Amino acid sequence: MSASTQEHRAQAPESVSCAVITVSDTRTPETDRSGALIRERLTEAGHQVVAYRIVPDEPDQVGALIDELAGTCAAIILNGGTGIARRDTTYDAVAARLEKRLDGFGELFRMLSYAEIGAAAMLSRAVAGVYRDTLLFLTPGSSNAVALAMDKLIIPEIAHMVYEIRK
Repeated sequence: MSASTQEHRAQAPESVSCAVITVSDTRTPETDRSGALIRERLTEAGHQVVAYRIVPDEPDQVGALIDELAGTCAAIILNGGTGIARRDTTYDAVAARLEKRLDGFGELFRMLSYAEIGAAAMLSRAVAGVYRDTLLFLTPGSSNAVALAMDKLIIPEIAHMVYEIRK
């Protein structure tokens, strides 16, 4: 790790306020394992979950919820709707809002996912970026994909990323 990365991490906030959005036509708070996993990982890492919602995979509803939450927290982590099926429209709602894309997130997610599931990793449209000074992360809805994204990418860098967008 470079000296500047170490310095930035040292200056990063210890706790980040986060909203969690599960995009699903069928999940409920009781059956939403991926949303629970995101909240659990954030809390274990010392971050705050300030909002949690489940919304159907309808671009207008997803977009309106992102608009409502952006600026009220440092990061919004969404799961679900990243595939290529007709109902998978979450990517479109998120990507349309990104003012700055973090292409490396999707690239690294698919690379790490490829090591676990093979060529099917290319079907994921995981994406991240910045919208209204808020980090947005979109992961697939499967619990395994969420765990991969949280453990390998989001938790290790979220505070550093917040530091970067605030400076």
